Amino acid sequence: MLFPRSVWRLGMPRTAVGWTVVAGAALAVAGLGFLLSGWAGTGGTAPSARVPQAARAVPARPSQAAGGGAPASTLVAAVRVTAPRYASPGRREAGWVPSSWWDRPSVLPVIATRPGWVRVRLAQRPNGSTAWLPASNVALGSTPFRIVINVATTHLSLYSDGRLVFSAPTGVGADDDPTPTGEYFVAFKESSPQPNSGYGPFIMVTSAHSTNIADWEGSGDAIIGIHGPLGEDAEIGSTGARISHGCIRLHDHALEQLSDIPAGTPIDIIR
Repeated sequence: MLFPRSVWRLGMPRTAVGWTVVAGAALAVAGLGFLLSGWAGTGGTAPSARVPQAARAVPARPSQAAGGGAPASTLVAAVRVTAPRYASPGRREAGWVPSSWWDRPSVLPVIATRPGWVRVRLAQRPNGSTAWLPASNVALGSTPFRIVINVATTHLSLYSDGRLVFSAPTGVGADDDPTPTGEYFVAFKESSPQPNSGYGPFIMVTSAHSTNIADWEGSGDAIIGIHGPLGEDAEIGSTGARISHGCIRLHDHALEQLSDIPAGTPIDIIR
């Protein structure tokens, strides 16, 4: 799992033995893999625009893409204070929703609303966890972006306002350590360990956790992230590959196009 002052290097090639702890990186990224692999002039489609640095002002409700179906934006909730969890509006359940995770603010996608209440996705295990919170405990915003990763076609697609921005080949989990499918989101981003770590310009930490590995090398978790190719550009190529312990790897040029994607942005991993 992640440590505030160190990082388990999870996206390492599957042939590597063990993992290295990088002290002083202040990198809260642990576990096992990371989620994307992409466009570096090797078959991906270049994005038409850069993303904004912050979530947009909150709309009255999430808008829908032209033509219906996919949401053109997603409501997000920044948790103001660590708050009690509710199974439904007004019905308390065990546990709390933290205002931060690995010392980063909790910014969570909103999947339902009721007067005075929001239902959010959570970053913690188990995958798919949700909770209701009083609206007074959060500050609302929105993101126009959505990342879709298809592990069958080993490709990533980025959407903005419901429209495709770019697509890229990815490195995903091998059959014995698959990338978990489901609905997740961007938790936060961190600088890569330096120098020449192979992770690319940054690491995008997600809310997904391995379904095969509970505790990677004593880290306490197995968190999926998005990062560079770790020297396996050729394997990823223009078609993608199954090469990781659950991570998704991008060519560095593709990863750079995600540098301004805000926390709370949905990530759908499909098959």
